[in-house]
Amino acid sequence: MTTTNGQYADVNGLHLYYEIHGTGRPLILLHGGLGAGEMYGPILPAFTENHQVILVDLQGHGRTADIDRPLDVALMADDIAALIDHLGLDHPDVVGYSMGGGVAFQVAVRHPDKIRKVVTASTHIRTDAIYAEMREQQGQVSGAAAEFMKETPMYESYARLAPRPEDFPRLLDKIGEVMAIPFDYSEEVRALQVPWLVIAADADMAPPSHYVEVFALLDGGLRDGGWTGEGRPKGGHSLAILPGLTHYDIFMSPLFVSTALSFLD
Repeated sequence: MTTTNGQYADVNGLHLYYEIHGTGRPLILLHGGLGAGEMYGPILPAFTENHQVILVDLQGHGRTADIDRPLDVALMADDIAALIDHLGLDHPDVVGYSMGGGVAFQVAVRHPDKIRKVVTASTHIRTDAIYAEMREQQGQVSGAAAEFMKETPMYESYARLAPRPEDFPRLLDKIGEVMAIPFDYSEEVRALQVPWLVIAADADMAPPSHYVEVFALLDGGLRDGGWTGEGRPKGGHSLAILPGLTHYDIFMSPLFVSTALSFLD
């Protein structure tokens, strides 16, 4: 496996940190909220076996300092599109977990000509899809929780990697603000042109039924698939509900990697 030490790309006013690992077909890997690219460390070797993996720290996360704009998945998707141009990548695949899955989905929506396939894990498409108690918890996320969060691995990672560790309360404020904005991407799902693998844990933040609904919007699960797959979605979309996992451990699971790679390869 070859590794390129961390580098920065100046895109959209952002000093975006990324690493390149391995060789082969390019694959951009996007982390979840309050995480960083390094969270994929345990499973990265499986991804890099046959792929060149571009591991990104999204806006305000990891080694990428925040800038004066909202923590919006659409804007971060534009950053990834700009990174694709900056690196001269030829139609990479994009894989993202949780918030990173939201960014990956928006890359497919906003820049379908730049990528080949997209995989999202534990990423819902409607605000009301997740359980009510989770929405209540999200409503409490703000900079005021920074002191409490200092006991968590997420803060440890941020304090170790961030160019300005003192920005942690600001990051929590921004995440709280963006989670308070209702969204429904059903129409964008129906119009999607990029083959999409929807992955979720069987005990995720949203029920499995939500991801079945997403698959139905993609014309999936509405009829028998047929002997030769003629009844499958015409866009090449797929759905996987992974057993024995939750929102909080799916990104570390070898099952996540094998499922994603099966779809991509």
